[in-house]
Amino acid sequence: MSDVLHDEAAEKVVEIPSPKSALDAAAVKAAYRRWASVYDALFGSVSAFGRKRAVEAVNALPGTQVLEVGVGTGLALPYYRANKRITGIDLSGDMLERARQRVRRMKLSNVENLLEMDAEATQFADGTFDVAVAMFVASVVPHPRALLAELKRVVKPGGHILFVNHFLAQGGVRLAVERGMARASHSLGWHPDFAIESLLPPADLRRAVLQPVPPAGLFTLVTLEREAGSCASPLVA
Repeated sequence: MSDVLHDEAAEKVVEIPSPKSALDAAAVKAAYRRWASVYDALFGSVSAFGRKRAVEAVNALPGTQVLEVGVGTGLALPYYRANKRITGIDLSGDMLERARQRVRRMKLSNVENLLEMDAEATQFADGTFDVAVAMFVASVVPHPRALLAELKRVVKPGGHILFVNHFLAQGGVRLAVERGMARASHSLGWHPDFAIESLLPPADLRRAVLQPVPPAGLFTLVTLEREAGSCASPLVA
């Protein structure tokens, strides 16, 4: 009987697609230390649509306790409604210092905490947040499925998990360009060749709501409801 159960469990384990060049925490920190001083100028306008769309989605959801993963320099923070209580985390202390300056300068009283923390292994208790939103983070962390599992842990059942990210094109010229750019992953600090299947197992992908985001659908907003008992192993579909 145990052999049968073992075989059934083995069938549920799926191969997780991964980018060609893996990033680790040290590579991410080094990349964003280089980018911190110019991040807003270089990437702020390109990512603005995605950030605003994600915050609009968060503002429309029930619950007040919000975790923003990869808060960076705090570009999204001014757009949250006052009744949303924001905790932001990031692996880069350099980026967080700029976020703190933004909070002080704009008097954003609903931002409760800005913490240097690994998104794959946070220090929060189970079910701390109503909503978790990760903007342009899934293609940065070393283990995207571990990120998903951790967000399922810290979000209450019935809450929501949102991602805004660039995902690998399905074909055409853009696919070739993204594959070529992948060789520069360590310098860029993100994976141009990141497939959505690297983040979402099949069951979650089937029930997730996917919305293209400007410019030209380059990014995608993913909304996933946190189901009861859904904090499973990141290797199990």
